Parts: sequence; C-alpha cells; structure tokens
Amino acid sequence: MKNGHVTHEISEKGIATIEFGHPQSNSLPGKILEKLRKTITDVGAQDDVKVIVLKSAGDRAFCGGASFDELVAINDEKTGLQFFSGFANVINAIRKCPKLVIGRVQGKAVGGGVGIASAVDYCFATKHSAVKLSELAVGIGPFVVGPAVQRKVGLSAFSQMTINATEFWPAEWAREKGLYMEVYESAEEMDAAIQILAEKLAASNPEAVTKLKRVFWEGTEKWDNLLKVRAAISGELVLSDFTKNAINAFKKK
Repeated sequence: MKNGHVTHEISEKGIATIEFGHPQSNSLPGKILEKLRKTITDVGAQDDVKVIVLKSAGDRAFCGGASFDELVAINDEKTGLQFFSGFANVINAIRKCPKLVIGRVQGKAVGGGVGIASAVDYCFATKHSAVKLSELAVGIGPFVVGPAVQRKVGLSAFSQMTINATEFWPAEWAREKGLYMEVYESAEEMDAAIQILAEKLAASNPEAVTKLKRVFWEGTEKWDNLLKVRAAISGELVLSDFTKNAINAFKKK
C-alpha cells in the first residue's frame, strides 16, 4: 500500500465492494482519487452489480482528506484546479452511479473524507468515526465537499463544522444530523448490518432502485459544473501567502 490502492470485488449476489487506501491515514493523492472515480463509474455500469459498498482500508481512519504532500506542491491555478477536482470527481461519480452506494466508515473522516461519507446513499459508521472539516484552518475552506455535506446535514450543521474547523464532531452527532444513518460499537457489528442491507438491496427490483436514486439526487444536475467552480476557488486560495503560511504552520505541529 506504499502509494495507495483502489480494489474491488463482486459477490455472487451482485454486491460490489470497492476499497481505497493509503498509508497516510487514507489521505488520497490525485492518482488514487482518479482511480476511485473510474472504479465507481465502471463498476456501477456493470449489469451484474446490484449495489456497491464503499470502504477504506485499515481500522483507524476512514479518510484523512486530500494528500497534504500534493497540496503544498501547488504553484499555479491550473494545478490547483486539477488537485481540488479530485474529490469533486469522486462525489459526482457516486451521484451519477445508477446503483445505490453504501458507505462503510470505520474511523475518523476529515475534509474530503466527510465529502465521500456525505455523497454515499446510505452511510454506516462506528462510534470511532468522528468528522472534521479542517479546510478553513489551513486557509482554504470546504468549497468542493460543501454541496454534498450541506445536502446531507443541512446548512446549520455544515456551517458549524466549517467555522469550527479544528473540532472533531462525534459520530453520534453526525448521526443526529443525518450524515450517518446507523452507528455501531464495533466494525464487526457494522459489517454485519451492512451485509444484511446490501443483500436486501441486491434482491430488490434494479429498475426501481435506479429510478429511486434519480429521485434522491434531484436538484443536483448542475453539480458537474458547480463542483468544478468550487475547485477553482480552492485552487486560487491555495496560492495565497496566507494559505501557504497556514499550511507550513500546520505541517510543523
């Protein structure tokens, strides 16, 4: 897992499990994000796939957001746009996937990780799965993941996480706000519940599921352009002296 990975497998019942991972708390570089986007799109298009479970490797962190190493190396707006488009493309891939996507969050989710958890159609978590939108603390802001997070938890909770950018919000808080549907004491209990729901969905009418997914996501048809615009905002902000100083200060902690 030195450079990260994205893998997938499909069970006989049509349950596809997509796993991503990276040794740095599952913080994802651009190449892994692009592979994740492509995997979600390709797997979702397969007729033998009825439902998708999206998970990450390990047991401590679900996703630490975007790669910090790549963030500090951005020196122009074009690179900035490309960098911040990574999570935007994953979110849009989940949104446009014709199959329902179940999220499995086993640990903390930060930044883009909160965006992924917000974009899935039904999200399971453990009690260890606290969430944080840390972008403002490094001089940017959760512009890209904002639409997905706000859609799931509402403007008030999204604002709360955004403004208090150094705070981890407990998993139970995230459940109360609608980000997580169910929170379990352990990953084993969570996995058992995921399997039960995934099997039920795999046995459901696939045409009905696809039509329901479209209903769930009504009003987001402009997100392809919206998230690109948001990525451009972040790409511009990351070039400022304020943000560069904030990032360097953060690295020294």
